Amino acid sequence: MSENNKLESTLWKTADKLRNNMDAAEYKHVVLGLIFLKYISDSFEELFKKLQVEKVNTGADPEDKDEYTAERVFYVPPRARWNWLQNRAKLPSIGKDVDDAMDAIEKDNPSLKGVLPKDYARPALDKQRLGELIDLIGSITLSEGGNNKGKDVLGFVFEYFLGQFADAEGKKGGQFYTPRSIVKLLVEMLSPEAEKRVYDGCCGSGGMFVQSERFIELHEHRRGKISIFGQESNPTTWKLAKMNLAIRGIEAKIELGDTLMNDKLPEVKVDYILANPPFNVSDYNIQKDDYRWKYGVPPSGNANFAWLQHFVSKLAPGGTAGIVLANGSMSSDTSTEGEIRKNMIENDLVDCMVALPSQLFYNTQIPACLWFLARNKTNGKFRNRTNQVLFIDARELGTMISRRQKELTDEDIVKIGEIYHFWRSKDWEQTYKDVPGLCKSVSIDEIRKNNHILTPGRYIEFREEEDDGVAFEEKMKKLTTELKEQMAESFRLNDEIKKNLSSIGYEI
Repeated sequence: MSENNKLESTLWKTADKLRNNMDAAEYKHVVLGLIFLKYISDSFEELFKKLQVEKVNTGADPEDKDEYTAERVFYVPPRARWNWLQNRAKLPSIGKDVDDAMDAIEKDNPSLKGVLPKDYARPALDKQRLGELIDLIGSITLSEGGNNKGKDVLGFVFEYFLGQFADAEGKKGGQFYTPRSIVKLLVEMLSPEAEKRVYDGCCGSGGMFVQSERFIELHEHRRGKISIFGQESNPTTWKLAKMNLAIRGIEAKIELGDTLMNDKLPEVKVDYILANPPFNVSDYNIQKDDYRWKYGVPPSGNANFAWLQHFVSKLAPGGTAGIVLANGSMSSDTSTEGEIRKNMIENDLVDCMVALPSQLFYNTQIPACLWFLARNKTNGKFRNRTNQVLFIDARELGTMISRRQKELTDEDIVKIGEIYHFWRSKDWEQTYKDVPGLCKSVSIDEIRKNNHILTPGRYIEFREEEDDGVAFEEKMKKLTTELKEQMAESFRLNDEIKKNLSSIGYEI
């Protein structure tokens, strides 16, 4: 376990103890709001100290808000700064102090208006435990590596806590958080590049964007170079997204509203889409004459194909999308779903399908898959993949991380990503090959013969069992012997049970 992971785990266990009887969904905003406050206060203090030094030479005013705006740092007024609040953590007024701090920060930073939680003074929130929580979060010290490293730790803690709260909330938790390994897989396969536009129309707490930014940072050693657009229908989750992105220093245009009913970014066309829309949503209304339903009017009882067509409408000419959906989307023929899937395939929009392992999600046991869409398979960046679809069966991958949840390992993610990259590459004949039980490149002609069903298992050959050198007859002899031994043991136990029952007066 890395030092970051140890810190995150220790902080979570301590913070969870302080939760007492408070519901995880409610406590989440208490904790995450404080972590965010600590982050912006640390960022402010870093620049504040720098301006104090410069004041002697340049006359810079450490309390001038414009100095902070110019450096993309939130201005934190004196009575909202972490040191001031932590010194008051043991006072009975600490709840009101935190609420006042959040209010003051929003007034001085218009981009945070309506985002920060302001319910710390409520009687139901134990003020002693609130003070202990402030002390705990205050213990996330800036390391010797410098303030940036310390702020990165706060970012990782925020993201880790999002995942832990999603787990604690169960089904509801999945509405705001996509498990990290699934996000990493989407990002690994799409490989977003700098200077491009990324979109998620159901962005939850913003995990897709955080991971995209991190991918660019790791692979190209640069930050802040992607343009981010998103929309989220849940006001509380929208606030989490705004905080999650701000704590990572990521600028984004995130709108509040129901994407399928009211697209707040109608003119936006993007290079990459990463999305995990809610599975099989039935309580939504559609306009049948919507321009997005180019491949068929989606049924009112299931939003899967409304989401798919919405995302197609957002892709720029060379854009690609990675979308998490329920497995039923690959084969369903209910209402217009089969016809829409057929039209999307015939228009050569489907690039790759991935069947995922079970138990990856917090909120559902519904088996899931990934759809990868490409607006133009001949755009020159990759090889011409016209009328071809790659199928990957990843159901056997992943490892259990708890009694009820599985996770894709980094090795699994790299393995799946490489299959897609090799298949798309211009020298694919040297790098890619079909692997029984794992992957296969399939023509649209073959998909037509299978009624436009996109389930990978229908196309990928079974993996043959490796020959272990033991003759079939010898294996059968061994199995027969083992079976006889098991039956003999079963009879012995039955006899023993009968004797015991007989000894206490029961006759069988």
